[in-house]
Amino acid sequence: MKASLPCKSKLHSRRKRCLLTAASLALLASNALAAAIPGDSAEGKRLYDASCTGCHDTSVFTRKTRSVHSLDALKQQLESCGHASGKDLSPAQKQDIVKYLNDQFYRFP
Repeated sequence: MKASLPCKSKLHSRRKRCLLTAASLALLASNALAAAIPGDSAEGKRLYDASCTGCHDTSVFTRKTRSVHSLDALKQQLESCGHASGKDLSPAQKQDIVKYLNDQFYRFP
């Protein structure tokens, strides 16, 4: 029985390495997809903080009943918010905000 323990230990160790590798690859893929959306996330955060927090905080992005379920819906919601707030953002600024929100909260491909 003792002779089989090292085999079980090696199998367990191999399984752990496989799971860690798979988790690392999934994280890298998620980051690569988020990076594929054009824009400047840091500038998007600055713009969000200056333009959007007067009406709501970031809890709207993490609540269970959030209304945005795709990248297109996120862009449409930003357009609606822009009209409601009276902010006149350029297309590049809007894209920066979309990039920030997607990177931080949504992670849409």
